Amino acid sequence: PGIYVCAKCGHELFSSRAKYEHSSPWPAFTDTLRGDSVAKREERPGALKVTCGKCGNGLGHEFLNDGPKKGQSRF
Repeated sequence: PGIYVCAKCGHELFSSRAKYEHSSPWPAFTDTLRGDSVAKREERPGALKVTCGKCGNGLGHEFLNDGPKKGQSRF
């Protein structure tokens, strides 16, 4: 339990309460801690590159329409 932070700058990103089990070995979350926690840009159709909202450190991808429930995306 706790808060996930950026490994590079310590900016708060996700709450452990937003984490869910996923088939990928990478952690998956339904929501960010705050609106400015992450930044997203389209990398290719259906895939967004997710970076730290403070320092721009790469955090992975968000795949649209992929998540534990319809309408929730994963990070």
